[in-house]
Amino acid sequence: MTSFFTSESVTEGHPDKVCDQIADAVLDAILESDPKAHVACEVIASTGFVLVMGEISTNSYVKIADIARETIKEIGYNSPEYGFDSKNCAVLVTIDEQSPDIAMGVNDSIENRAHKNKQDKYDVIGAGDQGIMFGFACNETIELMPAPIVLAHALAKRLAFVRKSEIVKNLRPDGKTQVTIEYKNGIPLRVDTIVLSTQHDEGVDMDLLRKELTTHVIKNVIPPEMLDINTKIYINPTGRFVIGGPQGDSGLTGRKIIVDTYGGYAPHGGGSFSGKDPTKVDRSATYYARYVAKNIVAAKLADKCLVQLGYAIGKANPVSITVNTYGSGKVSDDAIAKALPKVFDFRPAAIIDNLDLLKPIYKQTAAYGHFGREDFSWEKIDKADKLRALLLGDN
Repeated sequence: MTSFFTSESVTEGHPDKVCDQIADAVLDAILESDPKAHVACEVIASTGFVLVMGEISTNSYVKIADIARETIKEIGYNSPEYGFDSKNCAVLVTIDEQSPDIAMGVNDSIENRAHKNKQDKYDVIGAGDQGIMFGFACNETIELMPAPIVLAHALAKRLAFVRKSEIVKNLRPDGKTQVTIEYKNGIPLRVDTIVLSTQHDEGVDMDLLRKELTTHVIKNVIPPEMLDINTKIYINPTGRFVIGGPQGDSGLTGRKIIVDTYGGYAPHGGGSFSGKDPTKVDRSATYYARYVAKNIVAAKLADKCLVQLGYAIGKANPVSITVNTYGSGKVSDDAIAKALPKVFDFRPAAIIDNLDLLKPIYKQTAAYGHFGREDFSWEKIDKADKLRALLLGDN
């Protein structure tokens, strides 16, 4: 059976990603001096304007406006002709403390209050909100990620690289990529369609630009065996992309959650990541669900696996753990789900400890996806052997 699936990515200069990176840069700066801080930071960007808002409870002080400007500069918005640049944009900051009603549940969980005489350090923190979180893994790629989003991210990252290194000249920071994969019986067969749109300077030779981007981006990234004479390539299909970034479209934190996760290949619970400290299960439990799903696939217990976690505000343990292996499991989904708590601890404090999430590591997550990158702790497969032994009896 033949089928097609499409995923997209965006560069670090996309207006929504500018906001994500600023929010996570603020989070990193605060965690560096106060690992116990509670941060929920949101950012809006438009022509010549940035607004940083949210709820932050911390003993530290950081220069938020300076952090925003430095992040914008690093991305590459450094010229007034872009309509948005680090030196001249206005940066407004409006921050409140976290609601004490929320803090009650986060700092003293239901389980902790119920067992005052027999406390567990991982029971101290409750979930910061109710919510559902999904983690996914499949054996399509070495990253154990779906092939369309892996290739879309690789194209976006390469597009930023050729801009910054001036391998291709006259490029500006904003850009988007999209990859459609043709599957045969569920296996990635070939790349059917590539869409690549990049902001550029006024007056560029579009035919030359398309030729350079085909050579230095597309053919550098896409495996040659996945390209053929029927692969369709669209580069700047409108013919012009000069006005872009926050000047061309307002940016907002958390508006690229499908880009951040699995490119639409698997569900997303709804909560965004950037600007949130790890007591927010929207972020930490989604990372953990990916960690669990990846270990299940790495253990060869399934070819693909979706893990769903459900949390209640103020409660440490999840209210539900659900597994779906899409019929590819070596044992039943129910058996895997029941085994997971014997190997993984799903309480927020345990997740933070096990994945070492109190370090300032988040700015680097805010572009090119939160999953499938080996430098992140939630990409470890250190529980695979234990899971396999538990469920299949292998040594």
